[in-house]
Amino acid sequence: MKLHDARVVLTGASGGIGLAIATALCASGARVLAVARHQEPLRPLLERYPQNLCWVGADLTVLSDRRKVLTAAESIGGINLLINAAGINHFAMLEQLEDSDIHAMMALNISAPICLTKTLLPLLKQAESAMVVNVGSTYGSIGYPGYASYCATKFALRGFSEALRRELADTRVSVLYVAPRATRTSMNSPAAQALNDALKANVDDPQTVAAAVMHAIAGDRRDLYLGWPERFFVRLNSLLPNLVDRGLRKQLPLIRRLSQKPDNETLKP
Repeated sequence: MKLHDARVVLTGASGGIGLAIATALCASGARVLAVARHQEPLRPLLERYPQNLCWVGADLTVLSDRRKVLTAAESIGGINLLINAAGINHFAMLEQLEDSDIHAMMALNISAPICLTKTLLPLLKQAESAMVVNVGSTYGSIGYPGYASYCATKFALRGFSEALRRELADTRVSVLYVAPRATRTSMNSPAAQALNDALKANVDDPQTVAAAVMHAIAGDRRDLYLGWPERFFVRLNSLLPNLVDRGLRKQLPLIRRLSQKPDNETLKP
């Protein structure tokens, strides 16, 4: 896909990865409908690219707001690119989560992108060539302690992407699944950041992720897994899960200790 010809609906556009993708798209000449509940983080970009960027205020877990996104997409003559980047996360052991936390993750991370894609699919099919991009996670391929509910949503998003790609195989709409590794965004609580620091995990900047996503879209890729050795561990987990089980069990004491710290407390590895 030629990015300068893209007419895009981008969800989660005010967040770390979403905002970086919005910036990269505008710089490439794309026309972007930035979907987010709050406009303020997008204001500098809206002022910089008034011809390219438009904000659509929406809560994607609400049907009427998803229809508002459809109306905005129709008003620009249709779209040929949908990027589902909205999402939330909680680092906690399962029994530490409230039911409301779990429901919120399920609603935004998986129900919203499925329902929004269904809503916008007729518009996408009208384009000469179109793409759906679902931003998942390495944790959509590796179940990780402390992220059980989040992993469940990202495993589901990966499965949705695979099935949708096959469902649309005889159309002009392709599907790209993106799996970032740990990324430096506000989604990471102090406890999650402390875990990354303690494990000396590789953490990407949102701009690095956005650049890789742009390259994958332009190259009509079907999937994108970021980072080494993360790509290796994804493959290892699919082939030798018991080996990964043993490795992660050694990390359990650390994960349990950090997950019990309140987010407003200063955390030390």
